Amino acid sequence: MKLSKGQIGQRIAELRKLKELSQEELAERIKISRSSLAQIELANRSIDVFELQKLSEILEFSLDDFMSENFSAIQKIEEKEKESKVEQEERISVPTLKVNKFKNVLLYILEQCAGKPNIGETVLYKLLYFIDFNYYELYEEHLTGAKYRKLPFGPVPQKIDSIIKQMIDDGQLLRINSKYHNYHQTRYLPLEKADLTEFKAIEKEVIDRVIDKMSDWSAKAISSYSHNDLPWEVTDEGKYISYELAFYRELPYSVRTYDEENE
Repeated sequence: MKLSKGQIGQRIAELRKLKELSQEELAERIKISRSSLAQIELANRSIDVFELQKLSEILEFSLDDFMSENFSAIQKIEEKEKESKVEQEERISVPTLKVNKFKNVLLYILEQCAGKPNIGETVLYKLLYFIDFNYYELYEEHLTGAKYRKLPFGPVPQKIDSIIKQMIDDGQLLRINSKYHNYHQTRYLPLEKADLTEFKAIEKEVIDRVIDKMSDWSAKAISSYSHNDLPWEVTDEGKYISYELAFYRELPYSVRTYDEENE
């Protein structure tokens, strides 16, 4: 049976998940780049016989079984799911919101952007999105743990309304309704400083990079930019955006340098 690139990519991804390996870990073991493995799983790159042989050794599958019509990896995954009684997910693709971290990132952005008239809700939400997704692409860990939903004007963080209301009630933020270029704008002023002890050095570095790059953009410009980011682009309207999609970004959105030497 001759398999398509799509079938091969899907089967490799299923076997990798069954072994609980990240793409980074598997790519390192078979001596190819992380992005090469991602492209194989997405059916955008062919795999040669030597790479397939290495995969069979590491993922412990028979090449005959792999190439057969009745491939058994899906059945094995389903059995594992039933045993654990949870849906099979990527290692850390489901985030848990770190409310205090999120609040301090929000305060820090507003503090650093004080006086910039373009920083209304739209720009603020997009800065948060790029901070979280850039950090995840770089370090495969969640920074704030916020989930972002795809909405018509771009990604919006979960529970943002309730978090902001709580911060206003606690005297951390002040909400201001104004106009900017004849458009209604909701702005927030920080009434206290962010607690920098909440941030690791690498977290603050990612936050600062996003602020430096995008904080002067208009709401229209940053919304348009976010609409061309692959994680937002391939997600259905109204659904949450998977952090795992950050690994399939290309320039200028990708912030991680993948080793291409072994492609």
